[in-house]
Amino acid sequence: MPYNAVADGPLPELAPHVLQDIYAHARETYPEECCGLLMGANDSTAIDEVRRCVNEQNRYHELDPERFPRTAQEAYFLGGKDLRFLMESLGSSRPVKVIYHSHPDVGAYFSDEDTRAALGREPDETAEPQYPVDHIVIDAQPDHIAGAKLFRWSTSERTFVQAAEYTGERS
Repeated sequence: MPYNAVADGPLPELAPHVLQDIYAHARETYPEECCGLLMGANDSTAIDEVRRCVNEQNRYHELDPERFPRTAQEAYFLGGKDLRFLMESLGSSRPVKVIYHSHPDVGAYFSDEDTRAALGREPDETAEPQYPVDHIVIDAQPDHIAGAKLFRWSTSERTFVQAAEYTGERS
């Protein structure tokens, strides 16, 4: 599927409860990574719905530790039902616009692993994201959420770049 998000278009606007909910999700799953999907009306930049997903990384790690060497403390893996929901939403009136996940203890940045997962392969000059969505990474610390950053694919830089930053909150 070609990447067809508007790379230079307006950024998603998160309703206040959305940021609160994804921060709560990150606190609840700490010290493991949380993951989920954010949706809104197709004809709007507003994000008003959160779909929490189950991080399947530990399950895959247990089944095949060579292929999945990381645990849920270091990675996330969306399961088949959540990926199917994402794919089916893209043609709907309320598509997934953002995939979010947390980074426990290491800060909000788009890691090499995040890039490989978003591209579905190793990055190269022809790789493009699998899904036309932005990504939010939450900085989860032991006693608070330090903030979050939104990353968007840059066709000119051929990588994900930071496009927005959100303030954190104390628990």
